[in-house]
Amino acid sequence: MSQDVIVVIGAGGIGEAIARRQGFGKTVLLADWNEDTLAAAAAGLSEASYSVVQHPVDVSVRASVQALAEAAATLGRVVQVVNTAGLSPNMAPVRKLLEVDLYGSAVVFEEFGKVIASGGAGLIISSMAGHMMRPLPADDEQQLAHLPADELLSLPCLQAEAVPNSMVAYMVAKRANFLRVQAEAVKWGERGARVNAISPGIVVTPLAAHELNSQIGHVYRGMVAASPSKRMAPPEEIAVAASFLLGPDAGFITGSDLLIDGGVTAAMRAGNLPTPA
Repeated sequence: MSQDVIVVIGAGGIGEAIARRQGFGKTVLLADWNEDTLAAAAAGLSEASYSVVQHPVDVSVRASVQALAEAAATLGRVVQVVNTAGLSPNMAPVRKLLEVDLYGSAVVFEEFGKVIASGGAGLIISSMAGHMMRPLPADDEQQLAHLPADELLSLPCLQAEAVPNSMVAYMVAKRANFLRVQAEAVKWGERGARVNAISPGIVVTPLAAHELNSQIGHVYRGMVAASPSKRMAPPEEIAVAASFLLGPDAGFITGSDLLIDGGVTAAMRAGNLPTPA
């Protein structure tokens, strides 16, 4: 009998937490571009008796994502695909951030949409940043949602004059993730599969620590202080929500985005935090 396969792209805090919650009894195909991060997460899962296969991937390179999708299909039925890969604003310049967070996300949707099993589900871990910006012009949003991935980075709305810094690039990329989920839900639905997004706030991971210790760390601490919850979240809280969206109880949910930010966006809408331009 063919083994069910769950693919987790990004072996950091959220990715590993989701793999632990979703992967027992399945083959976990764990992928990351950082070999050390990948090996450490895979070792931890293996020691806990999970069935784990490691695979390197660079989501900004289509051939790399294609190879991962093909590897997943050879292992069994691809029943769940979770993409947690991403760069934060202080980790990369504008172009690289768009290549990973925007183009890479679109490529994962396209390539895994070819191998996802009927009844399967996909999930991208995006960010509350996509909820902080104003909607883009309708034509731009239509193209970000529906244009083939390989044409996205040529869009005028993604050029230097429109995206002046990595923070703007990050917000645009995360809004594009949600727009893309809506479009891909129709395509994945043709295979009997679903796809959704989660937009977390500040989650206690190495990536968040990088931002908190950066020159704009005070902005993130201000968000926590102004939010109704007054705290950050552990990765396990995101994994609980992911388990619901990936599972049968969410069978009527596709093309949706779940905001899990402790109320940061609500505080912003209430005027307790500045709204990005």
